[in-house]
Amino acid sequence: MSPSQSILRPKLPKRLWPTMGLLCCLLLPSFSVRIFGQDPAGEPTRAARDLAGGQQGAIATGSRESRDAGLAMLQQGGNAVDAAVTSMLVQSVVENRLFCFGSEVPIIVYDAKRNVVEVIVGLGAAPRLATPEWFREHRARKIQGRDDIANIVVPAFLDACLTALERYGTQTFSECAQPMLAVLRQRATLPATSDAEGGARRNNNAAGSEAMVRHHQSFLRLMERLLEAEQAAGGDRLTGLRHVSDYFYRGPIARELDAWSRENGGLLRYVDLAQHVTRIDDPLSVSFNGYTVYKCGVWTQGPYALQTLRMLEDRGMPAMGHNSADYVHLVIEAIKLAMADRDAYYGDPHFVEVPIKQMLSDEYVAMRRSLIDMERASLQQVPGDPWKMQPVLGLPPQDYKVHSGHSNDTTSCLVADQWGNVVSATPSGWGGVIATDLGLELGSRMIGLHTWEGHPSLVAPGKRPRITLTPTLVLKDGKPVMAISVAGGDQQDQTSIQVLLNRLVFGMDPLAAVRTPRFGTDHHINWFGHEPAKLGSLTVSRELNTDLDKLRQRGHDLQIGRPAASAVILTIDPATGLKQAAGDRGRFAGGY
Repeated sequence: MSPSQSILRPKLPKRLWPTMGLLCCLLLPSFSVRIFGQDPAGEPTRAARDLAGGQQGAIATGSRESRDAGLAMLQQGGNAVDAAVTSMLVQSVVENRLFCFGSEVPIIVYDAKRNVVEVIVGLGAAPRLATPEWFREHRARKIQGRDDIANIVVPAFLDACLTALERYGTQTFSECAQPMLAVLRQRATLPATSDAEGGARRNNNAAGSEAMVRHHQSFLRLMERLLEAEQAAGGDRLTGLRHVSDYFYRGPIARELDAWSRENGGLLRYVDLAQHVTRIDDPLSVSFNGYTVYKCGVWTQGPYALQTLRMLEDRGMPAMGHNSADYVHLVIEAIKLAMADRDAYYGDPHFVEVPIKQMLSDEYVAMRRSLIDMERASLQQVPGDPWKMQPVLGLPPQDYKVHSGHSNDTTSCLVADQWGNVVSATPSGWGGVIATDLGLELGSRMIGLHTWEGHPSLVAPGKRPRITLTPTLVLKDGKPVMAISVAGGDQQDQTSIQVLLNRLVFGMDPLAAVRTPRFGTDHHINWFGHEPAKLGSLTVSRELNTDLDKLRQRGHDLQIGRPAASAVILTIDPATGLKQAAGDRGRFAGGY
């Protein structure tokens, strides 16, 4: 489907800007707003900090400011997409160590009006100059991590937001951007000795420094230019959204980025930006325990979670006991098999044919599940051969022998509204280089491509890197009941699988589902540094209540520590309509 085939909704009258809307709602006794997170203004009750709920809407994000902005948009009449865009724009400023404006975001949307689930492919492609030969000649055959201007792909976040607003939203870009502009104006005028909290404490990203003040001033001017482009449309919402996209991707901003890239040795050019398009994909899905679980396609790691769930279904997990040694062993061994297929086959489906239909088929799932030995941990990476419908390929996935650098840049955004719409998004950064005059930080996502021949993610002009970002949406009887988003690289879907099982198999409430101690493995190729798999590895939380000796006896290379991931969850009770949101500590949620 083309993004131009928009679903139009009546535009609601504009009331107050989001900051005022939130203030008013907090003062009106008819509203019940509950939030969790670190709030320096006071110490709320435990329930208020840990779980948010309401009949009208709910939101979970990675920062207090973005939660407040998104919740206020819901309260002033915006829908879930309007609120998600509002929240993510704020996140691009206040969470800029995790997510930058010039980066990417996969978004799963449930559109209640049409009763459909769709994926907004918020991921840019490699420039036309990005070839294996260039990286072999200039980068010693490696695509490195952060801070390399050559690693920039076309920034896709902005056009993903504009496409979402055009297709599903009710608000203008300017209306959604107001809270972000308020934050930018504050940071653009901070004295060099202060910070974003009014001097109460030093800001972690040094917002009070002179350099950061100048950066925010430049970024603010960029945003003001985009809003001026929208205003030139004369008030028509859809035309205004297209004006913003044209100004950035095919107008002055694109030409300025081209000049900056040329001057600094980058590969990005005007034509790369001008040819960018945000595609709308059908999601992949499987049935599990009477639910339908939706993920993005093979340009993300999401489908391996679906394969894992299929291998785990009907394996008697309730009888094993939650987080028992048998349960942990079974889940990890299934994850290992599915991730081996991920490492061997996934890539941009417009460049390589990925046998995902076969991977999710009954026959292939049964063959792969039969490889799980409940007495011994696997110490090999064992991809299958879905083309020939064989359980074992016989070749391990390729990897780098030398570490090439990685990072941990991701956040989350989940929103549900009073009309039944739901958004599950995982914004990420991989911020590497700032186009100084524009104040625009650009991501380094080309790290997801490689330089070896025959690999499905061999770098090529116009090819999208494969990414770990993997939002989740769950439906029951055709209606949304749960959304999950996780930050944490390769651990993202290991975490979302456990949160899903906690909820769908063991019936945990949202807070318990997302806060229960977890486990994970590095028995896979690292998707950032492309390091070899750490075969047999198993990391379990210190709080995990399980028999560690039984796991060691089965051959697991056991480590005690917290698997590196942070999750948020949003649930909807189909009977009452109650919406609840929760997350790991340091995440923020709201509901009304």
